[in-house]
Amino acid sequence: MRLSTKSRYGLRALFDIAYNNDNQPAQVHEISRRQEISPRYLEQIFQNLKKCGILKSKRGPQGGYTLARRPDQITVLEIIKATEQDALMVECAGEAKKKKRRKNECPFEGNCVTQTVWKEANDLLDGLFSTLTLETLCQRGIAMGVEKERFVRQAPYR
Repeated sequence: MRLSTKSRYGLRALFDIAYNNDNQPAQVHEISRRQEISPRYLEQIFQNLKKCGILKSKRGPQGGYTLARRPDQITVLEIIKATEQDALMVECAGEAKKKKRRKNECPFEGNCVTQTVWKEANDLLDGLFSTLTLETLCQRGIAMGVEKERFVRQAPYR
């Protein structure tokens, strides 16, 4: 399975929020700097993550992005599904539409032994990704010695 940069960057950015911000709002420029991801691209990714109920945002000088739920309640599978249009290994492994024919539908659709292999592989990956959470990644980050960066916000000038 080849995931797009949206999934890979989205997962890295959400890990960054969970790992570095202790439930405080994280600003895009902070995440962008730490993860070396374009702020404009992050904003695009974050829009999908907000729509899917993974992220919340708050405007203003003390604003930014926070996780919508606890890190142990957000799975890698959920993040991939929020950022990918289709996370299948091969197109034919998806559910065939009853009335609508897929663009490049295989002539062996529904009568192909190898199609069962791709479906099984997708199911196995989905099973793995559904057991991994942002909390799992945070624990791995600690075990790997990934340095946490605590960002202390300055009070706005008056």
